[in-house]
Amino acid sequence: MHADPALVRSAKAHVTAEEWAARTDLAAAYRAVAMYGWDDLVFTHISARVPGHHHHFLINPYGMLFEEITASSLVKIDLEGRKVMDSPFEINPAGFTIHSAVHAARADARCVIHLHTSEGVAVSCQKEGLLPISQQSLFPLASLAYHDYEGVALEPAEKKRLVKDLGEKSSMILRNHGLLTCAETVADAFLYMYILQKACEVQIRAQAGGELVRVPKPIVDGIQKAAKVVLRQSGGMIAWPAILRKLDRLDPSWRT
Repeated sequence: MHADPALVRSAKAHVTAEEWAARTDLAAAYRAVAMYGWDDLVFTHISARVPGHHHHFLINPYGMLFEEITASSLVKIDLEGRKVMDSPFEINPAGFTIHSAVHAARADARCVIHLHTSEGVAVSCQKEGLLPISQQSLFPLASLAYHDYEGVALEPAEKKRLVKDLGEKSSMILRNHGLLTCAETVADAFLYMYILQKACEVQIRAQAGGELVRVPKPIVDGIQKAAKVVLRQSGGMIAWPAILRKLDRLDPSWRT
């Protein structure tokens, strides 16, 4: 069935308060991605683990624009991609291949964001990947993995290789494909993606302007050592409440 927003019925009375909170955070992430112009029609995904259910996840209904996503429209599935709560919508099997692999391998990966931004894909096509040429680049470089392109992500066998490449890192560049971040909260995963995306934007613009000046290695090493501490101290919550307020000013329907 087509993912028609008119078919959405409120799920609030049918889930726990904890799940509803997770649903609203995840819906907000979809709306925020659309707000920043990082969406790719109905493609790419953001998923989140259902609190209290290690193997249940929330993901977008396939065919719905990110700007249309609401807390109730999110589809609840298991690790095999099977719906565990009634929904008129289906999911994208290719998208879930990537997300299920990360969720299954990493207990701390409660939220996974995968995007196809123009700048992210452009950097993923470059042999050297993300360069240490901006302050923004230094934070993702402290926890950045790469995964080689294997075609459209439909093969279960790719899961093992993707998980091995990701390791314990929080950010990944999928070569010739796009960007991925994961974290314990939606807010943290979004912050990691924001910084990674910003670093890619700066790199593409800088490369159009002449010879690049790289950040000296001692500075890179020093910031990389401090990055995990710095990001954990502030975390996504330093900006997340403000993002939610902005989303409410634009269109509060994501909360329904």
